[in-house]
Amino acid sequence: MKTFGIVSCNIHVNFTNYGSALQSWALCRSVENLGYVAKLVDYCPPMMEDRDILNPMKHMWDTDEASRRNLELSMPAIRVNYHKFDNFYNRRFQKTKKSYTCRDYNNIVDEEGLDGFVCGSDTIFCIDEWNGFEDAYFAEFPCMKKGYAVSYAASFGDAHFDEHTYEVLKQRLSNFKALGIRENKMIPFIKENTTIPAYRTIDPTLLLTADDFKEITAPRLENDKYLLLYARRYNKKMFDFADRLAERYGWKVVDISLRAENANKHRMAYDAGVEEFLSLVKNSEYVVTNSFHSIIFATQFCRPFVAFSRDYGDSKIAELLELFGLSDRLLVNGDEPLIDNIDFATVHQRIVPYRVGSFYFLKQELDGISK
Repeated sequence: MKTFGIVSCNIHVNFTNYGSALQSWALCRSVENLGYVAKLVDYCPPMMEDRDILNPMKHMWDTDEASRRNLELSMPAIRVNYHKFDNFYNRRFQKTKKSYTCRDYNNIVDEEGLDGFVCGSDTIFCIDEWNGFEDAYFAEFPCMKKGYAVSYAASFGDAHFDEHTYEVLKQRLSNFKALGIRENKMIPFIKENTTIPAYRTIDPTLLLTADDFKEITAPRLENDKYLLLYARRYNKKMFDFADRLAERYGWKVVDISLRAENANKHRMAYDAGVEEFLSLVKNSEYVVTNSFHSIIFATQFCRPFVAFSRDYGDSKIAELLELFGLSDRLLVNGDEPLIDNIDFATVHQRIVPYRVGSFYFLKQELDGISK
């Protein structure tokens, strides 16, 4: 039985990320459902080697005084959250025996018994986020080249390329046997500038259904009705909208953000683990978010939601909502006319052909890899 290393941004980050953990889990599960062995590669990119999740201040994006103060107030929750994520990665995955860096990555095939690699999902192709072309994510290591790697639902996010980086990109993409890309916007460039087959493939969390996530979803955590506010970046308009909506319906606000100053009016839940996050989405009355994967799980669990934009997330969120036929759920100011009814049955039917095509792509390409 073939064994594939799943390579993505997940374990080594500045802040833990539910979407990173869940897309990795879903991709491993999907590869296993196709009859292979999936092994999560514990890989630390060079830019993450000096990061410490328990001391994230040095590398936080928002450097204003209010954000730094809120981060300090959030540190107790960050520590609890970190240990829950660590437990999730150790309990829910078959991982590589050790953590790899660029210095010993080429030993991984022999040490771990890998037949090939799947690079994905998430914004692994966003050179703005990774300060350039990350070698493992672009299959640049010698052990990954010559047809031993495919990408699955890799995303460019809102990456910006110039004349030089476009040339580098063409070379890096040629490392792959095939390219499964999460958004459409870069597929024309790939087809025009490389000979590598490229297909749009949906995020791994959409390869599965809500039933597939039952085993990793915690029991209901809140007795009262609540609105879930999940912010990957602070957006005052989004927070104000959530407060107005919750007040209108008499809900409390469960707040997953680093805005700890909201503790006087929200139930702060940054300490939630992955399983608890799923529960908080599943049992909410409404979800307000600027998180790509929070939109997906609101849809999986049939919870009404609205989305706001954020840095490096606009294009992927817009394409996701377009795929769902829910572009009207993206708000800019929070005072737009809101249509509350979502026909989730129709949304789920829209996903089916993409799911079938994405599974077909994954199986065909992995079947063709042989070390």
